[in-house]
Amino acid sequence: MTAEAGLRHETRDHVSHIALDRPEALNALTPALRDRLIGLLGEASGDADVRAVVLTGTGRGFCAGADLRGGPAAGEGVAAERVAGDVARTLRLGAQRLVAAVLDCEKPVIAAVNGTAAGLGVHLALACDLVLAAESARFIEVFVRRGLVPDGGGAYLLPRLIGPHRAKELMFFGDALSAADAERLGLVNRVVPGEELDKTARAWAERLATGPTRALALTKQLVNASLDADRATAFAAEAAAQEINMTTADAREGVRSFVERRSPEYKGR
Repeated sequence: MTAEAGLRHETRDHVSHIALDRPEALNALTPALRDRLIGLLGEASGDADVRAVVLTGTGRGFCAGADLRGGPAAGEGVAAERVAGDVARTLRLGAQRLVAAVLDCEKPVIAAVNGTAAGLGVHLALACDLVLAAESARFIEVFVRRGLVPDGGGAYLLPRLIGPHRAKELMFFGDALSAADAERLGLVNRVVPGEELDKTARAWAERLATGPTRALALTKQLVNASLDADRATAFAAEAAAQEINMTTADAREGVRSFVERRSPEYKGR
């Protein structure tokens, strides 16, 4: 496990393990930390040896959002003096770029939410493909408490996950949502005891890492795109994806293993 400023990272058994490591700040994201996280997600997409990603935090928090205490550059466009366009540019190049990096990562990304996820931290978790949460985890759409509009893709992600009425309830009131309630609403795949979170995340990631990596990437792309597509477009994308997928070694191995009545051995290619 390599330790960098505010982050720990290692790749083991084809899984990229990323842990935000600023426990004293509940893993709030500085611009440098955010950009490094974006970089690691991009590297995971392009590295054939990486077949799954796990994102978690250290200490009591998963991620408290953008670090607003480090001066104007650390926030998401809340500087005292600015000109028109500064805020939108900061968001586009910052929080929105981070969430897009998760959504666009070509490997499955698992969020292991170990504690409080607030603001951008909530959206970082919800952008992941699968979300595990410790029983002590909380999800807080904190923006309204600061007089802010939800950013980092929140108004895009939440309605697609739980519908507009539930999304507005969370965003209008900014109340803390328990892990159990998040699971009930469909924001979380599974809630586990805190001491089992890492073990469960590793087990899920290792299972994904033995799967047909390119098929999973295309499946992720299809599901994400389907939320904004009409039926004809979605069906055309599905057909094109299957056409592409059938050129992979893993697809041939999957069909061959079925015919030969044995378990497939996927190589991620």
